[in-house]
Amino acid sequence: MLKHKLTHPQILAALGQAGHGSKVLIADGNYPFSTGSNPDAEHVYLNLTRGFAPVDQVLEVLVEAVPIEAAFVMMPDDGREPPIFARFREVLGEGIPLQPLGRFAFYDAARSCDVALVIATGEQRIYANILLTVGVVPPDA
Repeated sequence: MLKHKLTHPQILAALGQAGHGSKVLIADGNYPFSTGSNPDAEHVYLNLTRGFAPVDQVLEVLVEAVPIEAAFVMMPDDGREPPIFARFREVLGEGIPLQPLGRFAFYDAARSCDVALVIATGEQRIYANILLTVGVVPPDA
């Protein structure tokens, strides 16, 4: 029996197979999952209904489960930062700055062969897409 928050078997398996430099996409309900992500990645659909499994709550669980080295976000064309970015910063902490990408650059990054896991949510906030790079677990001291 697991004691930590992450208990989803498909997500655990995908993270267990991912390594340093692998990427994880957590995306909102408007994201084009079939065309905007690596088709060889493990796809997990948490989008049972609109609003279910908000991106920031999924991010909170993943941050506890794996080290995060980098975080990329989809920046709107007008350059205005969506409110969800503040929540991403809160969850990730000061050591991981958000790296903005334009919409099409973000799609290209999410299609990369380095993307090991794609998590579809029913998130309703727009531009609530985040692409995480898995970091390194340091050896025990």
